[in-house]
Amino acid sequence: MPESTLAQICTLAIYGAMGAYVISLLAFAVDLARFMDSSDKGRRFARIGVSAMVAGFAIHVVGVLTRAIATERVPWANMYEFSIVFTLIAVGIFLLLNRSRDLRVLGAGVAGLVVLSLGLAVSVLYVRADGIPPALDSYWLIIHVFVATLAVGVLAVSAILSLVQLLQERAEIGRARRAEARATADPAALVTADGRAAQTSTRSAEGAAGRGEVGSDDGGAGSVDSPRTGLAGFRDRLSERLPSSAELERMAFQLIAIGFVLWTFTLIAGAIWAEHAWGRPWGWDVKEVWTLLIWIVYAAYLHARLTRGWEGRRAAYLSLTGFGLILGNYFIVNLFLNSRHAYSGIG
Repeated sequence: MPESTLAQICTLAIYGAMGAYVISLLAFAVDLARFMDSSDKGRRFARIGVSAMVAGFAIHVVGVLTRAIATERVPWANMYEFSIVFTLIAVGIFLLLNRSRDLRVLGAGVAGLVVLSLGLAVSVLYVRADGIPPALDSYWLIIHVFVATLAVGVLAVSAILSLVQLLQERAEIGRARRAEARATADPAALVTADGRAAQTSTRSAEGAAGRGEVGSDDGGAGSVDSPRTGLAGFRDRLSERLPSSAELERMAFQLIAIGFVLWTFTLIAGAIWAEHAWGRPWGWDVKEVWTLLIWIVYAAYLHARLTRGWEGRRAAYLSLTGFGLILGNYFIVNLFLNSRHAYSGIG
């Protein structure tokens, strides 16, 4: 089969994967909207969202493989290829996590990130299937860039978990305050059917208060005895379906620990590759410095959480800061700053 035909198949497969991910995004969004409808016990739209995401993942794999065959090399030598591979990894990680824990309520966030990233890839970052510059013609391309791609995929999912963790912790604090208000109005309220959940939420709020992380609850419509309606009620139902903020943080921490090891290897392998390509392991190139800064932020996250007990919001903010720097490294450095890594931009 001619190479040009394979390249066309790759492009069509990426567009097909995007279409499946858009369907997944819409299905997950409808599932979120139907949280207000308590009769939707089977979560039919959530199942549709997962099925569409699995289909998109399969088509996505075809796109990446045909790109590799068309170029006769590994498919991560430029920003376009990096984008289609790291989004594939992110989807795969989400689907694996969802097998052991029901995370379908996060599906809209994951699908939205993937659709946005692939949309930028095909519309702004696209590079024709072709050879590579001499500086990239090394076995380190296989090692260094692939590990970096794995790291970004892992850390992207951890960032989504950290963001949802912040929202869930805010909801838990609000539930704890309302439970405390009900207990003040009627001490017998804590022994009702939902008393145990109320006490759990109270402990979560007390822990957050001890860390100086208590935020305001902006959805206080309604009395303490009546269920809230409207947007506040939607947030309550959504929060009930989500894992606890502590569990979300544990999952984010586990992924960041894996991502940090991968990023450390990326940094070391990049220095070795620079020695082979340019005769020096470190030259304070803006890309190198930014990569080191990302490593420092995630190292600080792990150190603070493991040795100083940083949990809750502070840990989540560090996680999001790290991924924000990754996005800056990917877009700002590659596209707008003068770097010896300019080959990773649009060709």
